[in-house]
Amino acid sequence: MSSNSEEESDISESEIEEFKEKPYEELQSGKYKVKASNGGLRCPFCAGKKKQDYKYKDLLQHASGVGKGSANRSAIQKANHLALAKYLEIDLASEVDPTLRPAVSQPVNKTPEQDDIYVWPWMGIMVNINTTTMDKSTFNDQGYWLSKFSKYKPLEVKTFWNDDELRGEAILRFNNDWNGFMNATEFEKSFEVLHQSKKQWNERQMNLGSSTYGWCARPDDYHSDGPIGEYLREMGKLQTIKDIVREATQDRTTVVANLTTKIDLTNENLEQLQYKYNETNMSLSRMLEEKDRLHLAFIEETRKLQRLARDNVRRILEEQEKMNYELEMKKKRIDHWTKELNKRETLTERERQKLEEEKQKEKLKNPEWHPLKMITEGGKHEEPMFKEFRI
Repeated sequence: MSSNSEEESDISESEIEEFKEKPYEELQSGKYKVKASNGGLRCPFCAGKKKQDYKYKDLLQHASGVGKGSANRSAIQKANHLALAKYLEIDLASEVDPTLRPAVSQPVNKTPEQDDIYVWPWMGIMVNINTTTMDKSTFNDQGYWLSKFSKYKPLEVKTFWNDDELRGEAILRFNNDWNGFMNATEFEKSFEVLHQSKKQWNERQMNLGSSTYGWCARPDDYHSDGPIGEYLREMGKLQTIKDIVREATQDRTTVVANLTTKIDLTNENLEQLQYKYNETNMSLSRMLEEKDRLHLAFIEETRKLQRLARDNVRRILEEQEKMNYELEMKKKRIDHWTKELNKRETLTERERQKLEEEKQKEKLKNPEWHPLKMITEGGKHEEPMFKEFRI
């Protein structure tokens, strides 16, 4: 990684812990090489330095020193070196000189004895935490510690601040299953590799220095005085591995019994629901059949009404056409009669005029003549010689 890229992508001091995970993953993937071909160790983030043949202890000291206390290094360089220190502690722990490896590191990897006693739920203890480099709010921030030890998946962190000695203590609580136990022992191993285990804590009581010491909580911690002992007695209890296995087995048996009972009850409920479902399904089937029957009857009745309506319309139209035809014929007859009547009126008028003329002529010829009254000699009425024409 060049200095130019570091300057271009520099980070703030508060982002160091978060940023170090990226170079740590790149170290794990092999992007940066720590082991040289000759078997020595090198710092991939100090490529321009002449000294590139470190022993494990020296390289770890170099990485930790640059990552935590170098004032002339940028924040991104500190993050890179913290990632290197983490990589050395976790992934290259096998490179530690055999004479420097802690005597208690091996039992961590072995299967725990059935009579080994631990505080359960599993607890991790940290002591001699240097609080001069952080304020009280940061020290008591549980999120800070959960993020810092996220690899071990603690559930919560309880901190104890000491104003007089400027040294703090903390307890990490892990899950109470076997995954939690493995995380707790890995937490303990990380301190053993750095020679900061409980053994070193007991040996260096007169000269602890600035190192933080950590281990898994056991009976002597449980019965100890002070806030740590009080917290362990309040939140946990002493259990042997055998007791924990037995309780877990009993819990599993109880869980299985409870589940069996729940399954039986569920099956009964399912049978009842199945019966109700079948009953409802049959009722629904009958309803659907009735609906289909009514629907078919409705369609048939609708078609019947449509046929009747069409027949009525056709009949009405036919009757209307017939009436129109008869009306037309009567109209034609009336027109014909009207014409005939007009003709006859004309003829009658002419006949009347002609008769009038004849009457006038007769009057002139015979003044005593009257067409309506003519009495015969016997005193009887006789028909007039000429009948008066009337229309």
